[in-house]
Amino acid sequence: MIVTVGEVVWDIFPSRRVLGGAPVNVAYHLLALGLEVTVVTRIGSDSLAEETVRCLGAMGVPLAGVQSDPSLPTGRVTVTIGRDNEPHFDIVAPAAWDAIAIEPVLAMVGDSPFALVYGTLAQRDPRSRATIRRLRQQASARFYDVNLRPPFTTADLVFDSLPDTDLVKVNGAELLCLGQWAGIAGSDKKNIAQQLLKQYNITVLAVTEGPEGAWLLGPEGFCEHAGFPTTVADTVGAGDAFFAALIDGILNHRPWSECLARANQRGSYVAGQHGATPPMPSF
Repeated sequence: MIVTVGEVVWDIFPSRRVLGGAPVNVAYHLLALGLEVTVVTRIGSDSLAEETVRCLGAMGVPLAGVQSDPSLPTGRVTVTIGRDNEPHFDIVAPAAWDAIAIEPVLAMVGDSPFALVYGTLAQRDPRSRATIRRLRQQASARFYDVNLRPPFTTADLVFDSLPDTDLVKVNGAELLCLGQWAGIAGSDKKNIAQQLLKQYNITVLAVTEGPEGAWLLGPEGFCEHAGFPTTVADTVGAGDAFFAALIDGILNHRPWSECLARANQRGSYVAGQHGATPPMPSF
């Protein structure tokens, strides 16, 4: 079983709104790859909550891990797309996903082994942070997407989330930021990655470089892939599709070159579509 935990939000674009949040997006793409997934999150008791349940059901996402909050609102994010086609996020706080409770999750997973997928944003509140920390202790494998969203994703939260992780995903800019935070001299990305691997006992570090593809560093050495040409519609969710494909590859012990090519292919496809969870081809 794979458990994705964290925020569920409505991405509010100028002309539409779309259900999202990295844990939901990753779960959708893992399900599309044929894996067993449970989403752990929290919604409000408002009209957006009802719509959230309907949309998750339509996406095929299991609802057993979706908690309901009696007072906090369902998450919302205002999204604007810049001239560089990169999304910019205004994340509303507080939200129901700030208060994910641990007891229902432990009751749901029981003694079954599970892999945990988590990020930084959902740890901005002590309540959900405590739940994620507890799940990390119990998980048989840990997959962490740094996914910086200032001002909520601080250095302390990131460095608390890194140790003993099976796979950490960052983009190139985030890697440089982590290097500065960790006091690693210089701007050589490969050196920064090597230092982080050693310092935090990370098994594999994945670095995305936008149109230049992505690379992996870990016990099997270094592997890179140049990516696929894409006419970008919007990049929301492309990293989540990439991450899901990598998780699938690692859990199924596929060669790194195959993992990376497949992840880039799926990420590029989503970047060429509107929204984070389009119907996925079977590649």
